[in-house]
Amino acid sequence: MKKTILRILSYLLVSALVCVATLLISGNWQLIRPENKLTELEALLEKYYADDLDRDTLYDAAADALVDALPDRWSYYISAEEYASYLENKNNAYVGVGITVQARADLNGLDVLKVTEGGGAADAGIRAGDQIIKIDGVSLEGKNTNDVTPMIKGEEGTQVEITVLREGQELTFSVTRKLIRTPVATGTLLENNIGLVRIENFNNHCADETIAAVDSLLKQGAQMLIFDVRNNGGGYTTEMVRVLDYLLPAGNVFRTVDYSGKETVETSDASCVDVPMAVLVNGNSYSAAEFFAAALEEYDAAILVGEQTTGKGFYQITYQLSDGSAVAISSGRYYTPNGKNLEGIGLTPEHYVQVDEQTAANIYNGLLAPMDDPQILAAIAALTQ
Repeated sequence: MKKTILRILSYLLVSALVCVATLLISGNWQLIRPENKLTELEALLEKYYADDLDRDTLYDAAADALVDALPDRWSYYISAEEYASYLENKNNAYVGVGITVQARADLNGLDVLKVTEGGGAADAGIRAGDQIIKIDGVSLEGKNTNDVTPMIKGEEGTQVEITVLREGQELTFSVTRKLIRTPVATGTLLENNIGLVRIENFNNHCADETIAAVDSLLKQGAQMLIFDVRNNGGGYTTEMVRVLDYLLPAGNVFRTVDYSGKETVETSDASCVDVPMAVLVNGNSYSAAEFFAAALEEYDAAILVGEQTTGKGFYQITYQLSDGSAVAISSGRYYTPNGKNLEGIGLTPEHYVQVDEQTAANIYNGLLAPMDDPQILAAIAALTQ
């Protein structure tokens, strides 16, 4: 009996020691457990990786992958190096030489498609049609536009040597980098008193320039208007709402619902532009460009011409991080005046006009004259009928 009691006591003691050991191990793990999987992985790399770690590169890649893994397709990460260019785009101004280029199929340099008036390239004598073959003496053979852009960019007031091939002759120009303001909206009076307004985006200055372009065309005698928002990636909804308020009569023009469920409705006053209108759209029209077109269509103020739009129904708010990078997070949804969210749906033009790849590229690069553009011609035909 005594042996049995001792045996039971020994079992209890062993069990108690095991429990204490387990508690100690669990408690110790809680003390040293990493904050999350990413910090755990970083600690492992720090301890066991055989080469040096470039933490900035790792953090950029991890942040980009983290945001990219979100269920929506519109949130995105902006590295610190890219943030300045991001702000330039939002401000419709950039420091550069003022040229639009395209990589050659043979990767032997870049073709100059357009030269911006007042830019450094125009001042130096570079022309559309030139073939850029060297930057600061470095050959561009085998390089694409992504390789060359950093070579051309630089601080305002500095110079870059650009060598071009023109009619078989090599010419080198010393080009000064300047702050170049990008026109957002331009107006052209076409035949039959039709005004064409091209809106590049809905970023800064869009509303002022669009309203000014429409006013100018109406004073010149325009009796119909075509708004071109093809290849327009949207921008600030405040700019879009100002343009819609100017064009449309009294009523709701736009609605948003944020992540907390808060609803905001934007309205227009009674003043409006009362002429027949059309809006040109394509597969690269999204965000504010789509909701601009949708509002005009739902008010029966305009017809849509062109191709199916992208279908973006979320808006993003950009937050800058401590290291200078930033993240744009989808923080709410957009709705048309009739309460439609266009995410994954887009707009289908009443007058569907598809163009081939080369024509689409020419439209994108601004190389097609209005009266050679099949979608503009279709809009004119639809309006004049």
